[in-house]
Amino acid sequence: MPATPAAESGTLLADEKGLGAASATGSTAALDSGAAKEAGPAPAHTKGKWRRRMWWLVPLVLFIIAAIVLVIVLPVVLVADKKGGSSGSGGSGQPAKGNPESPNGATTGGDGSSIVTPNGTFTYSNSYGGIWVADPNNPWNDNAYPNSWTPPINTTWDWSKDKVNGVNLGGWFVLEPFITPALYQKYNGAIDEWTLSEAMRNDTGEGGGIGQIEDHYNTFITEEDFAQIAGAGLNWVRVPIPYWAIETWEGEPFLEGVAWKYILRMFSWARKYGLRVNLDLHTVPGSQNGYNHSGRFGQVNFLFGVMGIANAQRTMDYIRIIAEFISQPEYKNLVPMFGIVNEPLLTQIGQDVLTRFYLQAHDMIRNIGGYGAGNGPYISIHDGFIADNAWADFLPGSDRIILDTHPYFAFDGAPNNAPVATTDPVGGVWPQQACNGWGPTMNQSLEAFGVTVAGEWSVGYNDCGLFVEGVNIPARYQGDCSIFQDASQWNETMKDGLKMFAMATMDALQNWFFWTWKIDNSTAGHVEAPLWSYQLGLENGWIPTDPRTAAGTCASLSVSGPVFNGSFQSWQTGGEGAGTVAATALASFSAYPPPQLSGIPDPAGVSLLPVYTSTGSVATLAMPTFTNRITVSEGDGWYDRTDGGAAPTAIGGCSYLDAWSAANAPMPTGVCT
Repeated sequence: MPATPAAESGTLLADEKGLGAASATGSTAALDSGAAKEAGPAPAHTKGKWRRRMWWLVPLVLFIIAAIVLVIVLPVVLVADKKGGSSGSGGSGQPAKGNPESPNGATTGGDGSSIVTPNGTFTYSNSYGGIWVADPNNPWNDNAYPNSWTPPINTTWDWSKDKVNGVNLGGWFVLEPFITPALYQKYNGAIDEWTLSEAMRNDTGEGGGIGQIEDHYNTFITEEDFAQIAGAGLNWVRVPIPYWAIETWEGEPFLEGVAWKYILRMFSWARKYGLRVNLDLHTVPGSQNGYNHSGRFGQVNFLFGVMGIANAQRTMDYIRIIAEFISQPEYKNLVPMFGIVNEPLLTQIGQDVLTRFYLQAHDMIRNIGGYGAGNGPYISIHDGFIADNAWADFLPGSDRIILDTHPYFAFDGAPNNAPVATTDPVGGVWPQQACNGWGPTMNQSLEAFGVTVAGEWSVGYNDCGLFVEGVNIPARYQGDCSIFQDASQWNETMKDGLKMFAMATMDALQNWFFWTWKIDNSTAGHVEAPLWSYQLGLENGWIPTDPRTAAGTCASLSVSGPVFNGSFQSWQTGGEGAGTVAATALASFSAYPPPQLSGIPDPAGVSLLPVYTSTGSVATLAMPTFTNRITVSEGDGWYDRTDGGAAPTAIGGCSYLDAWSAANAPMPTGVCT
């Protein structure tokens, strides 16, 4: 563990890349800028004098030079060859040969260095001391860090002192109408990714087809976005992914499997810029909440209704497949957090039922990676939109579980129409609301539950914005929404008010991910939900350029209260006792499938519900491929060799209802259990 990231980088990179002539403590940026250039020729007026008077020294000089080469240069080469790759996970065992895709073959750089991509070159702008690392001989190099106060990826995250300042990459792999409005505006009737996919498949004209979604994967977020995120003083990204990145079943119109290769590319960009990844399973079969971002707007069919258990079986298998992949040594540092189901609707599913599922997922994931300080990510569970204190003392003795909460004023009860723009932004209602409402809640959860993060929040204090509530669903805000759909109309007073609200929220939440990094233009040619774009806020002044400046905002507003002291119980962060779930919790929640389920004709008839059999082939996730020869492990997408269980599949001859519309449906005839 380095004293400071910068000190470690200066030593390792100068030495391990075969730069024997460079100072081991010197800056790689100096090499990039040409500071270590070869000496020029001697001045012309000295050459003749040297030849006339010093010719007899030539043999002696040549002999001395040869001796120096043998005594000094050769050992340096041998040492460089012996050391080979980097100190990141999986050393290559070969001397680095430079990076042909970077200027001057550089494998790292800081503020002002040049980045070459397949689409051009950009300058890395990072005034906070972060470095990028791209080592073609070791693609698993984890030495990068986004800023001077964030530990490199190869260093364990310390939840007692390290703070998550992150953004979501929403709308990239799960297409939401308000994030990518133009794609939805093209097709009348497209309200979610299900109907959008159907419309695209039916569009056989020029520019139509389901391939539009792959084009979106390829262009919506770029490598430069990752560089900008690091340069904004942020250190994590939360990346929503769909289950159809793995597979689809018959009748599901989503683009199957294609997202995964772009998710792999996302991993490589995050690693390059030192950004840790919170990988979030945002959609599950049947829908966990009936919202458009679950894949299909409408019913809840996960742990609810006649197909609730069958859909949960598929979901558990997809969680398993992802957990196997990110538990591999190539990814365990990069992806330390895994959100297993985004925003399950607890008011329908029920906390008892969801807790039973969470316990099953916990045990399955930990059996893959190991308990205690073993392998595998922190498991992030969503609070289901109920008060966080309802999750106090959740599964005592469980191993590394994070509570994920999504505090939004925009969707919280009746809309409050108080303006954020006031003549005195500090005295405005919304910063006070954030500090009073979320600060105490977060501190209480950290104390009573353990590690707690705000996986989503925004400066959208109301629900104005194109498609924010959904396609053709009007906002509940009682005033004029048009001002909130065009940031070019905002004056400095409004921007200052929004910035104070943002800083108060950052301070109150402590560990957070803004929703979302980027909102795409609508067909009107500009962003029509600007309150939700961190990137746009940075560019226009309503998001702070350095998130650390938010610390103390609530105190400056005279909002105070109990503050968590940073000390977690040992088992909550993988220490002593982790993995030994309390007997009382096991007695309450270990029975699975749940003995009761809502949304079925007979609440006691769970044993009669249709289920799948575990005899199917497992759809494992592919590893990336590399064009250059490397000797580090490339993995195969599956960490635990003892995990040989089959995948769920339909039982032959059994009758199943539509997995996406079986809530409150009658029990099918000919069902097999």
